[in-house]
Amino acid sequence: MHLFYLREAWRSFTAHSGLALTTIFSLAAALTLSALFLLVSWNANQALRAMADRRSGAVVAGARDGWAYVWPRDASTVAIALATAGYRQEAGRVVRFLLDLDLGAAARFRGSGRPIPGRDAQGDATGWVAAATRAAGSAPRSGLSAEGEDLGNRVSTLRRGTDWRGRADYQEGAPGDYLANAIAAATLPGDGPETGPYRRKSAHRPGAPWIAGEFATGLGLGRELRDPGAGLDSSAAWAVRPFPMPSLYPLARRTLLRLVAGHGSRFGLIPSENWSGGDDPWTAPTAWTAWALAALAGEDGDRQRARAERRAALRLLADLRRASTPLGLLPERVDARSGAPASTTPLAWSHAFAILTARELWPRSS
Repeated sequence: MHLFYLREAWRSFTAHSGLALTTIFSLAAALTLSALFLLVSWNANQALRAMADRRSGAVVAGARDGWAYVWPRDASTVAIALATAGYRQEAGRVVRFLLDLDLGAAARFRGSGRPIPGRDAQGDATGWVAAATRAAGSAPRSGLSAEGEDLGNRVSTLRRGTDWRGRADYQEGAPGDYLANAIAAATLPGDGPETGPYRRKSAHRPGAPWIAGEFATGLGLGRELRDPGAGLDSSAAWAVRPFPMPSLYPLARRTLLRLVAGHGSRFGLIPSENWSGGDDPWTAPTAWTAWALAALAGEDGDRQRARAERRAALRLLADLRRASTPLGLLPERVDARSGAPASTTPLAWSHAFAILTARELWPRSS
């Protein structure tokens, strides 16, 4: 398997790099990228499987007190990554655990499914669980429940556990109307931000155009509803993956490339402009930005623009490798100057996004 990925990484690099293959530099660069892919994907797969309960499907966010809980958003990302990497039975178990949660009860849950008091439910939970259910729903029979239930069919019956408005987002700060929550809600079956309980507030507008009209600034997609001063937010990436809305791709592209161009650390990105949490890079936003840019590059008909998107994704993947520990584990965040871990290590959803980025950059041939 390792030789396969080395070959695929080499083929992908030579097809998209635009560099002369006869130079020693090109060969060294290609081998470096191949090794990078192997290190990221192998370590990430092992980290995720270690943090998942193989019986219940519960996935803890991190291996540390205060993080050893299930966040629906984090666990859903793990399920998507497991399904994409071929671990479909494990992905199905994670999704079944998530579908049994009372998503409106809290932001975090114990491995038993019991909600943990202290943090209100966040506005993206149901959208993420729906995305994970769709990803695991294409699993073969080994990914089905004992009753033979097809997880894919449960997306249509999944009901909103929380409103997206007036809730905290992935930054887990004050409640508000945030871009990340709107994107996650927009692809829910029959109930995005333009319908259902949001019909009056959103003036009957369809999801993607409504988001563009309410969150767009002159520079891209801002974090807060109708507040250009809030700054651009890396969650614009979610409108590419895992909640694809092609009409938002131009705005997402502009947002992400600007954030990448503006970051000054060798270890990744901060979550958003005007971020108040210091200058330490966070590995999850770095990885999900890389995933989205890799996806845009794969779908972009403009070859020059696609090369720029791919280079940006590869740059962020290299940042993640530098931010990882000697054992290949990704901390939640690292020191902006030294790259030393500054928070819990490993963090499950950072590893999940790293897997998704690597597989987007080097998809396995059929």
